[in-house]
Amino acid sequence: MKKIDECLYALSKSPFRSKFHLKKKDFEYINEKGWQVIEKHAYDFIRTRLVPANLINDGKQTPMKNHPVFVAQHATATCCRGCLEKWYRIPKGRELSIEEIDFIVQLILCWIKREVSNASGN
Repeated sequence: MKKIDECLYALSKSPFRSKFHLKKKDFEYINEKGWQVIEKHAYDFIRTRLVPANLINDGKQTPMKNHPVFVAQHATATCCRGCLEKWYRIPKGRELSIEEIDFIVQLILCWIKREVSNASGN
């Protein structure tokens, strides 16, 4: 798998992926809940929505808004198994490994942290 910085750079060149940004309510949610809760949610969402080998609703399981992790999943192409295969060569039809889950979550968190940093002017 690629390194996170390389992935984020490639994603920033995609017109579709680069249009996703966190909104005020997302920043408020992050501030209210804290990073540990956001990370827990990311792991929970990935485990329930992406880990299984065969997903009936693949491509439709991740909402486009209403949680910073959902927005980040679309921005990072970690929203469905089809995107994982296209962008990261993680094949469909098998469960995700622990290493893949960790990579996906770290990619999501890194994207969110960059959004927070950009919004605060750092």
